[in-house]
Amino acid sequence: MESQIFNSIGLSGIDPAIIFIALLALVVILLIMNIVQSCRVKKLEKKYNRFMKGKEAESLEEEIVNLFNENSIVRAENEKNRKEIQRINRRMQKSFQKMGLEKYDAFNQMGGQLSFALCLLDENDNGYLINSVHSTDGLNYSYAKEINAGVADVELSEEEKAALDKALVSADR
Repeated sequence: MESQIFNSIGLSGIDPAIIFIALLALVVILLIMNIVQSCRVKKLEKKYNRFMKGKEAESLEEEIVNLFNENSIVRAENEKNRKEIQRINRRMQKSFQKMGLEKYDAFNQMGGQLSFALCLLDENDNGYLINSVHSTDGLNYSYAKEINAGVADVELSEEEKAALDKALVSADR
């Protein structure tokens, strides 16, 4: 069988049955692709219908806008809280966080350990050491010594050293 169309495109030696089979295979492939795409569209349509269930497009848009507004409010509150926490942390560094207390008898003839050395330190080991001495005549004498970076500016008694050491290690607990 001779065809002028086949001759003009250079396919005069090919059997038309081969071309028919190739076209039939192409139609089957396209049909399968069409079925696959149809299934994908149905799945997408089900998801869309589930998403839009009970909602109109206008109300859905309004809800999305409300969510964005709420998100910006939450972000602003979060930023406010972050700044407040930073401020609190700065203030906490200067507050007394470490304490050491050493009770003792200032005079051997007295009992009850009525005298004490109290050391109060901040995060950087700065603070005060307060020594209260109860005398034999019933009077109390109090002394304050400044502590900078864990070191006293004057000589410390044994009890004061013990209170300072307790305060320095109290942060580890």
